[in-house]
Amino acid sequence: MMAGGGIAGRLYRGDVSINFVGRQRLWYAISGVIVLVSAVALWVRGLNFSLEFKGGSSFTFPATGNVTQGAISQQVTKAGGGDSSVQFISGLHQWTVQTSTLTAQASSKVAAALEHAFGIAQSNMSIQVVGPTWGGQITSKAVEALIIFLIVIVIYLSIAFEWRMAVAAFIALIHDIVITTGVYALTGFTVSPTSVIGLLTILGYSLYDTVVVFDKVRENTAGLLTTQKSTYSDAANMALNQTLVRSINTSLTALLPVASILFVGAGLLGAGTLKDLSLVLFVGMLSGTYSSIFIATPVLADLKERQPEYRDLAAKVARRVAGGRSAQRAGGTASPAESASTGAASATAPAAKRPAPTASGPVTASVVNGPGEPDDLAAEPTEAEDSAEDQKTDDDVAVSAAAGRQSDSTPRAVTRQQRVTGGAQRRPGTRKKRR
Repeated sequence: MMAGGGIAGRLYRGDVSINFVGRQRLWYAISGVIVLVSAVALWVRGLNFSLEFKGGSSFTFPATGNVTQGAISQQVTKAGGGDSSVQFISGLHQWTVQTSTLTAQASSKVAAALEHAFGIAQSNMSIQVVGPTWGGQITSKAVEALIIFLIVIVIYLSIAFEWRMAVAAFIALIHDIVITTGVYALTGFTVSPTSVIGLLTILGYSLYDTVVVFDKVRENTAGLLTTQKSTYSDAANMALNQTLVRSINTSLTALLPVASILFVGAGLLGAGTLKDLSLVLFVGMLSGTYSSIFIATPVLADLKERQPEYRDLAAKVARRVAGGRSAQRAGGTASPAESASTGAASATAPAAKRPAPTASGPVTASVVNGPGEPDDLAAEPTEAEDSAEDQKTDDDVAVSAAAGRQSDSTPRAVTRQQRVTGGAQRRPGTRKKRR
């Protein structure tokens, strides 16, 4: 596909190029706005952690009759359960009630109140109690896993590529984490251990896409300081264009099944482990694709252009391009009047070498070897190396010949050799031997 004539082949060969690296300020501004909104949402709204993280009691029972969310909350409060979070799962057609951590006696009292108020059989009531200690351990383990993942990634990229690529990839990963968690804060989706697993998965996916682009950047920039054919930013931008179609195809291939699970499976089956996993995968893959194209490579180019050798290379390439453009403008802006004057000067240059008319009469060069020309006018070639005496003798002979033809009104024709050399006509036998 890359060698064909489609858009993929044209991008790979450089026939068509999208200036991603040159517009990094635009991408930074867009990402900055998204990250700022996500950070504000995290600060103001916070994350809705599941029962596994914050601990508490959960009551799950099937929906029966005309049961409302307000009625369920009222019964929980009357039974001593305190404030509660009530959620209806449409796919499973059941209610889930979450409260703070309750004792076994308090949990049984709340369950009995719900069973009596809504006619629920005791066998259909599911009770789950998670202590705050266990929830805190889950939270700390999730944070530790995320930190270890980031450290290992930075070390690997520093060894496999260089530390600047590792820094660029790390910035892209932080970008994906903030945006994904910001979406959860804005929408109020529950953050469960499954969501954390999905977050680590999409970070690996985003990293894979970034490494593919960085590998092509390394290939394009090998020996760049020696050849000096382009700047580092131009070579990196070309690598990004060459892998663009691959990145898009990979992202679409991964997003389609995840979208099916999220919108079809979760819509039919309701909330649960499947929905938690598919949601974080969908949001993270979108953010990872964006960051690998618009964030990682532009950041890498900015870091590399700060090096003195690549800064000097950019200056040399800029001077070479400016010089080529100046020469092109100078060659293409010559006016027709200047061209005509140049042509006229070239045409009159031979005429300047013709002999000036003497006092006895003008000598014209209008006819060359015309019919009826006397045989004695056939000129012998003169040499530039003749001595001064030879030239003086020739001039004396020319003056005498002109005086003898003073009565002739028709000017005598000049031969081709005379027109070229500008010498006067010699008569046979008057030329001296060459020294």
